Amino acid sequence: MSAENLSPLRLLSSLGQSVWIDFLSRESTRGGHLQSLLDEDAVVGATSNPTIFQKAMASGDAYEEQLRELDGQLAIRDVFWALAEQDIRDACDLFRPVWDAGAGRDGYVSLEVDPGLAYDTLATFREAMRIHDAVDRRNLMVKIPATKPGLAAIEDVIAKGKSINVTLIFSLRRYAEVAESYLRGLERLIAEGGDPRAVASVASFFVSRIDTEADRRLDLLGGHDQLKGRLAVANAKLAYAHYLETFAGPRWEYLASKGATPQRVLWASTSVKNPAYPDTMYVEELIGVDTVNTMPEETIRAFQDHGRPQPRLKEGLDEAHRLFGELARAGLDYEDVTDTLEREGVEKFSASFDELLEALGEKRSSLVPA
Repeated sequence: MSAENLSPLRLLSSLGQSVWIDFLSRESTRGGHLQSLLDEDAVVGATSNPTIFQKAMASGDAYEEQLRELDGQLAIRDVFWALAEQDIRDACDLFRPVWDAGAGRDGYVSLEVDPGLAYDTLATFREAMRIHDAVDRRNLMVKIPATKPGLAAIEDVIAKGKSINVTLIFSLRRYAEVAESYLRGLERLIAEGGDPRAVASVASFFVSRIDTEADRRLDLLGGHDQLKGRLAVANAKLAYAHYLETFAGPRWEYLASKGATPQRVLWASTSVKNPAYPDTMYVEELIGVDTVNTMPEETIRAFQDHGRPQPRLKEGLDEAHRLFGELARAGLDYEDVTDTLEREGVEKFSASFDELLEALGEKRSSLVPA
């Protein structure tokens, strides 16, 4: 098919960026909707998180049959994992042909560790390994939050030869630490005789939340409208520049010679929160080789309708650096913005997980006699 006949998302894919989705449910996986996204919208991966599962499990009847089958004495937390792990297995099986065709480049499905473990290195490591064993699919990525304690867990899991989606990255400093953890994990894996070809990883940089928080603070400072809606894209472009530097040179070339693959940058939270901004801005501005954009369905539809795919990630780096200086002079504390977003991200996912368990407990009670 000629380029002029490709859809916007297939053109985007031809530019080296993979399209993943940031939603998952039993209904979408088993009802054919997810398959249609693969066939029609160039979707080649999926992610999940506690908020996504909260929406999926708390409504509808898709999970009722399995809920009735599970032991009524099973702790509600274990009930959740039984349901979620089955969903992830189904989705992994659906995406497995993509994984096979691309030799493990795409076709991954992500499942997050309990967010309540985000500040416990050993518990996060053990839970990530448990999830990998329980789901038992080569195209699974376990999501680990990029908290300071999470960094060591990420390195340890990579060193064991397991694939990881590092989530809740906001700052350039933290991203550099995440990439370093990945490299050290690979080095340990190889030193211990492991095969890095079995390992894949993405570093999930959250985008729109950065503009939301920065814009809120600029409003409090007063004025500075010309600086609004710009930090998230500038942040992402500088992160991509760091990616290109990290996965090059002698250190990386040695790892690559052993079969290691780069930890691609993944753009998450790419729906626009401010209706004044173009609805495809966090897709159009962040297209580059060896990246992933994980989109909600409304963003997929918007980009298919009027997206303009062009490689723009390497453009405007000088402007991005200048913006950081302008924001600092305006009184915006970048480090405090990103630290706040990381803390709030963990808190929000933890709250969603608790709400999910409560709703799941109520649903089970209505279906399974005590």
